[in-house]
Amino acid sequence: MSADLDLRAVQAPLKARYREEPASALLTLSADGDLDGAGVTCSVRTGQAVVEAGLHPYTGGDGLSACSGDLLLQALVACAGVTLRAVARSLEVSIDGGRVVAEGDLDFRGTLGVDRDAPVGFRAIRVVFELDTPADEPTLQKLCELTERYCVVHQSLSGVPERSMRIDRRREHPTTG
Repeated sequence: MSADLDLRAVQAPLKARYREEPASALLTLSADGDLDGAGVTCSVRTGQAVVEAGLHPYTGGDGLSACSGDLLLQALVACAGVTLRAVARSLEVSIDGGRVVAEGDLDFRGTLGVDRDAPVGFRAIRVVFELDTPADEPTLQKLCELTERYCVVHQSLSGVPERSMRIDRRREHPTTG
């Protein structure tokens, strides 16, 4: 049996359930990291490993730890690549290989508080697929449009999801007097 049929067979009961019970499609994903140690790092557990994130060299980091901006682009590459593969299977588009490249433009003056008018975060993000495929241009355009539409990370970056941030104490600390 082809991989196309396997994916459709796996997704069919999920789609039916989500149509019948929309609440069953809701899920809260989570990630966490440890702030242990004296450095300016945060250890993040991924599905396969622990990644130590730290400051980018443009902000004073030593370059030995992963930069969270790079991790964001890597998450976008992963999501866009998987989504493209799934959409290609659905459209029966043959993809023999290729690459996904994400680039993002940053102005570190904003991050470091040098210029209040400089943005903190990416000003622009570009994703390019370099594909080995016999598909024609209209098919590739449709593949790109649907990948953009269904890529969770891309859509999350495109809109402004509701977000919040707070600090909770893990344990009480004696106050110094």
